[in-house]
Amino acid sequence: MSTSDARTAAPSGGPSGSPSGGPPDGAAGSGRDGDFDFVAIGLGPFNLGLACLTEPLEGLRGAFLESKPDFDWHSGMFLEGSTLQTPFLSDLVTLADPTSPFSFLNYLKESGRLYSFYIRESFYPLREEFNDYCRWAAARIPGVRFGRTVTEVTYDEAAGAYRVRTGTGETFRAPRLVLGTGTPPYVPPACEGLGGDVVHNSRYLRAKEALRSKRSITVVGSGQSAAEIYHDLLQDIDTHGYELNWVTRSARFFPLEYTKLTLEMTSPEYVDYFHALPAPVRDSLNLAQKNLYKGINADLINAIFDLLYVKSRRGGLRTRLLTNTALETARHDAPAGRYVLGLRQHEQGRDHTLSTEGLVLATGYRYRTPEFLAPVRHRIRWDAQGRYDVGRDYAIDVTGQGVFVQNAELHTHGFATPDLGMAAYRNARIIRQLLGGEEPYRVETAIAFQEFAA
Repeated sequence: MSTSDARTAAPSGGPSGSPSGGPPDGAAGSGRDGDFDFVAIGLGPFNLGLACLTEPLEGLRGAFLESKPDFDWHSGMFLEGSTLQTPFLSDLVTLADPTSPFSFLNYLKESGRLYSFYIRESFYPLREEFNDYCRWAAARIPGVRFGRTVTEVTYDEAAGAYRVRTGTGETFRAPRLVLGTGTPPYVPPACEGLGGDVVHNSRYLRAKEALRSKRSITVVGSGQSAAEIYHDLLQDIDTHGYELNWVTRSARFFPLEYTKLTLEMTSPEYVDYFHALPAPVRDSLNLAQKNLYKGINADLINAIFDLLYVKSRRGGLRTRLLTNTALETARHDAPAGRYVLGLRQHEQGRDHTLSTEGLVLATGYRYRTPEFLAPVRHRIRWDAQGRYDVGRDYAIDVTGQGVFVQNAELHTHGFATPDLGMAAYRNARIIRQLLGGEEPYRVETAIAFQEFAA
């Protein structure tokens, strides 16, 4: 089950200078127009999984376009020892095809680390290790093209094909698209255009040394990333002498619910059930179910308390954990080199301020509709709130079989949407659509013991 940046996917790339870095002669990437069966835009783990699963299929040729120069998945949060929150079976391919050469276990075997992973006796790969695995996989797929920023998508009615143009002057043609552009970092309205050196958690490691030189640091956020950053900074609080604050809107530091019957909700049956509900009910459920995929690892919560206990024995521990507290306003006092945060304790209805030199926004990611879709907006189905009207098989276009999305359907498919463990299932369904009903990878329909619908 996906809970945080560590377990969800955003657009990334693969290794530059690798076989995937340049296309074969005569293909679209050589600068000439190219015809494909589908074009996938964005290359995070979800579309990379699609690339791995379609690579061995004859008669299904795809181009995978990524704006970044190589694969880089949440590298700003590669804290030493940090792991995924899903087991290694939720890799790019295994839950669709356990025999695939693109499996995580095959990566370990080829890199000479399989026995070490076995002896380690943990199902959870290191986060940086998973990124290396994705780079390894991307390097083995000729259809992957890095450094291709899509600038416009148009539709050729006569040819029945989409034309995907990139900033490099190339054009890729295909009757179908798969959008995997990911979820960009979210900055709260109070902090938009704030100025100074405010840091989003996606860039934490690059800013860490500068943060530790400040006299005070405040982390804003409720989920796993906020907890990891607070714990990381707490370890050095006495060495560097800064004040450390953690501000969260949540009533408490909610742990991720990870019981096995709850995990059954990341299943085909629950997605079927959720998708069939009225839109207002789905929206209310998404709000109520946040702790199922945005909670904090329980072991990390306990580790934070234990660390607070150890350091508090030495006295003078300058740290505050503020729950039920929302960030309402923020301003940057440039001459003083500080941020002044306007906070509201919403249960008491009381306003107060907090002054801090360092500010880390562990506020996660939110989907934005790509601007390059503007010319084909009329070909896309929209709901009453201006979001994609996503069909059960992840299509959003008026034909129901031409444009598919990855990780943009939380409002229609529920919290299984960003889950790495459900990615292979979604890709198997998309591939079935791309092949006109042919099913090279068995698509599960029922795996849960419990019943969700009356």
